[in-house]
Amino acid sequence: MSKVEEFLSKKDEEEIIEAIRTAESHTSGEVRVHLEKTTGEMDIFDRAMEVFHMLKMDNTKHDNGVLIYVAVEDHNFVIYGDKGINDVVPDNFWESTKDAIVEKFKKGEFKQGLVNGILTAGQQLKKHFPYSDETRDELSNEISKG
Repeated sequence: MSKVEEFLSKKDEEEIIEAIRTAESHTSGEVRVHLEKTTGEMDIFDRAMEVFHMLKMDNTKHDNGVLIYVAVEDHNFVIYGDKGINDVVPDNFWESTKDAIVEKFKKGEFKQGLVNGILTAGQQLKKHFPYSDETRDELSNEISKG
C-alpha cells in the first residue's frame, strides 16, 4: 500500500465525501479533494493548478470550483479556487479554511482537518455563491488520487 492509500481509511473517505455534500448544500460552489504521494520536482501550487484542470474543475457554470490538493509525503497542501471565486473574494478569503485544516493536520488528524476545511470553505463560499433552486452538483464528490 502506498502512503496515499494509507492516508485515510475507507470510513474517513466516506465522512469527507459527506462533508463535501453538506458544504455544497449551502452553495453553488464545487469542492473536491485530491490526494497525491508527492509533487515531485513541481511547485505545489503549479501541481494543484494542473490537477484542477485535469479534473475539469474549470468547467463549472460560475467558475467556482475549489480543490483541496494534498501531497501526502511532502506534508503539504494547497487550496486552489477558480477565477470566479478569486475575482470576488478578499485576498485573505482562504485563510480560515487553511487554518481549519492546519490545526488538525498538525495533530495527525487528517480526516478531521479535511472535514473542517471543507465545511469552512462551504460557509465561506455561501457568502458569494449561495445555493439556489438552479444549483446542481456539477462535479464528483469522490476523493481523487494520483
